[in-house]
Amino acid sequence: MKKKTNENVIYREVQQFRQIWIWCFIVLLAVIGWYSFFQQIVFGKSFGNNPAPDSVMWITWIALGIGIPLLFYCVKLTVEVNKNRTHIRFFPLYSRIIPFKDLNSYKVSQYRPISDYGGWGIRWSSEKGWAYNVSGNLGVELELSNGKRLLIGSQNPEKLIQMIGEAQKI
Repeated sequence: MKKKTNENVIYREVQQFRQIWIWCFIVLLAVIGWYSFFQQIVFGKSFGNNPAPDSVMWITWIALGIGIPLLFYCVKLTVEVNKNRTHIRFFPLYSRIIPFKDLNSYKVSQYRPISDYGGWGIRWSSEKGWAYNVSGNLGVELELSNGKRLLIGSQNPEKLIQMIGEAQKI
């Protein structure tokens, strides 16, 4: 079966969580999940001074050992611009379309992910609005016609700005 492509897309950027410090933390969680599972379920030795029931160990193993690493491996931020809109997809969690008719302005923005938005991912700040980012500290800030703002993290914000401007002219 052929993969469906959108021929109207004039700009596409895909980003994933590939920072080494994030993956060190995720691997640490996975090792804890796997180790505790093997100790208690496979080898029959209670894990810790106050061991959890076996059902909790199964859930912990599935969540920490498999679920979180798989989620972070699969999550990707995709930004697409076509002649009518900007489409933000945070696969597999979220998708948002910003029609150009709802766009007042846009600009390149340097931000502080932790202090401005509380980190990376799909974030909300009462002062700055929504942010969709996976790495870095550069992005494009959009101001919508309703006065709300949102930030799209980008590794190439100047190109994204340029393509939004060109798309609006089409």
